[in-house]
Amino acid sequence: MHVIVVYDTAAERNPKILRTCRKYLHHVQRSVFEGQLSEAQLRRFQAAVQDVLDLDYDGVLIYTLPYGTKPQRIELGATEPSPTDIL
Repeated sequence: MHVIVVYDTAAERNPKILRTCRKYLHHVQRSVFEGQLSEAQLRRFQAAVQDVLDLDYDGVLIYTLPYGTKPQRIELGATEPSPTDIL
């Protein structure tokens, strides 16, 4: 399925959540990631993210789209370079 992740965490946890997201998804903007994950990968990703978060302060939004669908993305302004080392 196509997954889009947006996070807002305390500065001290940003490096950990960034590394966790990069293991699974493409980095498309400062705190935005997207990519294709199986249901098992999504469960592992969610567990890894929860291990990093302070659930009373940090927030992560995970949007999922069913297999066979992909959102249309229109980019305006500066964008992140395409990743080369994704699972």
